[in-house]
Amino acid sequence: MTSRIQSRPRTKPAEERRDDLMNAAQELFLRQGVASTTIEQITTAAEVAKGTFYLHFTSKEDVLAALRQRFIEDFVEGLKTATAKRPKKDWKGKLSTWAQASITGYLDAVPLHDVVFHEFHPHAREQHNDNLVADHLAALLADGAADGAWSVDHPRLTAVFLFAGIHGIVDDALLAPPPIDRKRLIRKAQEICFKAVGLAAD
Repeated sequence: MTSRIQSRPRTKPAEERRDDLMNAAQELFLRQGVASTTIEQITTAAEVAKGTFYLHFTSKEDVLAALRQRFIEDFVEGLKTATAKRPKKDWKGKLSTWAQASITGYLDAVPLHDVVFHEFHPHAREQHNDNLVADHLAALLADGAADGAWSVDHPRLTAVFLFAGIHGIVDDALLAPPPIDRKRLIRKAQEICFKAVGLAAD
């Protein structure tokens, strides 16, 4: 007697489906813009049914918000990885590395940054409170101050100030005639960070 073995259809976990939709949307947003991209194009590129989209997102704007959050988390992870490579007590080195990683991380992802931030406009106060990059720097400044590496009265406010300043430095460089002098940009950002905590530049 021959038994018939029925194979079960292989389906991806929900998290993978969500990632597929986000990756497809990201590629389309970068290539043709958010306004010109339809949900049908996203589901076609992700190879899922249109109904699957609504199991994970309510709209294109919802996908854009998720892409923005992923961008921030990946950016912060890059900062953490870079600063963690410095010796535990090398606070000046950690701050220097933070500035360098911030500049290079932004410059290396300008197209995606512009999509997720310029196309997505949360309330200014919400964006401030959800600043994971500033949170990471604030923790670094507070830890360095506690270890006697520098004196910072308000780590969080100083972190927000430096974050906004470095962001502005890169934007200013992007508006200037090319090419961008990365080494000079990084050096100036490092000097600004050092001065903010009372350290001499190298």
